Amino acid sequence: MHAFDVLGDPTRRRILELLADGEMSAGDIVRVVAAEFGSSQPAVSQHLKVLREAGFAGVRTDGARRLYSLDPAPLRSVDEWLDPFRRFWGPRLDALATEIARGKKARRDNNAPAPTHDKDQP
Repeated sequence: MHAFDVLGDPTRRRILELLADGEMSAGDIVRVVAAEFGSSQPAVSQHLKVLREAGFAGVRTDGARRLYSLDPAPLRSVDEWLDPFRRFWGPRLDALATEIARGKKARRDNNAPAPTHDKDQP
């Protein structure tokens, strides 16, 4: 399965987001995904299987628990594929960063205490 086929599903993207924060048990993944997407345990298990088979996730057993972790290797190929397109959004992100900096400066300037002019000082 192609990486974009895997990433095209919002449930699988959410699982990858969860795994990006660290290893998680299958039960914890099911609880989060079921709450957010209304998915059943078998449906989440199928998504985890797709992620494992496509190389996006690894699994290990710890007693009776199955612990899943993110494997970043397939994401590197996605990043490489996207690289030629970065020129389209790079300048926009730079402009956004400039506007954010201007907004922060304006807020600092507006919140700065007004200068005091003491009559006794030269």
